Amino acid sequence: MRTRCPSCGTTVSLDALVAHDAAREALAAVFKLGGPVGSALVRYLALFRPESRELTMDRVARLVGDLLPDLQAQRISRNGQTHDAPLEAWVWAIEQALTARDAGRLTLPLKSHGWLYEVISSYRPQAGQIVAEGAPRLAAGKQQSRTLSGIAALEDFKRGG
Repeated sequence: MRTRCPSCGTTVSLDALVAHDAAREALAAVFKLGGPVGSALVRYLALFRPESRELTMDRVARLVGDLLPDLQAQRISRNGQTHDAPLEAWVWAIEQALTARDAGRLTLPLKSHGWLYEVISSYRPQAGQIVAEGAPRLAAGKQQSRTLSGIAALEDFKRGG
């Protein structure tokens, strides 16, 4: 059976997908992190797909492999500084990337994770998520999105609050 990913455009047989060790292991590790991170990451990978081609499984494995240590550590380094990067920051930053793409402010295909890391480095969970230049800012007094509100509620529930 052949399947086509709606995000990256890859058409592959399920056998080939399961047989590609590096891609399978990288994606499995991301999905084990739980929550909406895996889904957001799949949508983020689509930003690397050239318009006229599919993403290869080797490229998917490399892209995920680049992010995985920082996702697991929930920390990133950017411009010589270390920043906390909880999983909700990753989801939020990917949503910012998708919004920038839809508004035509993001040049595609992406070549690196630099834009994403810049946005994550600006993540402020208590301050309305002030973001990097070129990404939308949450106006003072504006309500948080339902997605972010849901994530916050789940985090509160997980902490027993």
